[in-house]
Amino acid sequence: MAGDKAYPEAMETFEVQAAGNQEPLRVDKFLLNLMYKVSRSRIQQAIEAKSVWVNGKEVKANYKVRPKDVVRIDFPRYRPDETLIPEDIPLDVMFEDDDVLLINKPAGLVVHPGVGNWTGTLVNALMYRYKNLPTQQNEFVKDDESAKVDASRAGIVHRLDKNTSGVMVVAKTPVGMKELAQQFFDRKTHRRYYALVWGETEDEGRIEGNIGRDLRNEKVYRIYKDGSHGKHAVTHYKTIERFGYVSLVECRLETGRTHQIRVHMESIGHPLFNDEKYGGDRIRKGTVYAKYKAFVHNAFQLCPRQALHARELGFKHPRTGEYVLYDCPLPHDMQSVIDKWRDYMHHVLSKNL
Repeated sequence: MAGDKAYPEAMETFEVQAAGNQEPLRVDKFLLNLMYKVSRSRIQQAIEAKSVWVNGKEVKANYKVRPKDVVRIDFPRYRPDETLIPEDIPLDVMFEDDDVLLINKPAGLVVHPGVGNWTGTLVNALMYRYKNLPTQQNEFVKDDESAKVDASRAGIVHRLDKNTSGVMVVAKTPVGMKELAQQFFDRKTHRRYYALVWGETEDEGRIEGNIGRDLRNEKVYRIYKDGSHGKHAVTHYKTIERFGYVSLVECRLETGRTHQIRVHMESIGHPLFNDEKYGGDRIRKGTVYAKYKAFVHNAFQLCPRQALHARELGFKHPRTGEYVLYDCPLPHDMQSVIDKWRDYMHHVLSKNL
């Protein structure tokens, strides 16, 4: 099966011994300084895949390299034409013409391949469906340091996190790729998300603050209000409905940073419901009673991922110049958990009358 295929012939190894006067330095930064042709993202993926060793032992990204340490990294020598496999993965198509494809991406679908996800991605599905999709160009990529011109970017002009659902646009032609990528780069697209968050939010608000990788945990991002790290990011939110201990909010993006909504909402004390990376997968508001705890854990099971959905996407059509707007209704898991909270609050209020 495609998912079981390994590529030992495509492995690449880099090994080096640190100098005798090496100052303590995180192993990911140590490797990045030496491997100038390898992106930070590929190094991080190799570490996550347990493919980095120091003195023969596996290490994490925060390991500090010391004098005379022998550092080794193994990673796939990525050759898209040989390693990417077209796969017959069903897509929920919202609209399609000669230039663009609009899909409703389900939660759980990875957008493009990487270490640990060479198969089963949106790109694998696109390669099966189309033969000659255009590839992304570096000058239009702001946030993804690993971006390069290769088949792993076929048709992709933006992305959603693996466990975020909702509307995505894919470019089918070079003209479509260029025009759409430019619109995302220039922040001329309209993106509206629905998120279920912990706590009672304000009626509306604006969150501004640089977003960058957490310097202590590179699997997550955080907000840097002093501008010393990360990239500028702005999120606008508006409360749609409150359910006592959680709120349904609408988020509109000015920028498109990785994990932007998740990081920004957590930074103001409202992490997304069941977001394991940012603390939303535990009870943040409510009572201490066993029945309430059981209710929340049941809600977690109904929506076993961060409750975030890309509801609307608007842009100028790359060929006609006409502004188009696509709406993608909430998926069953998010709608179910919202209904559950709504019923819970109705029950609580009726008891207090």
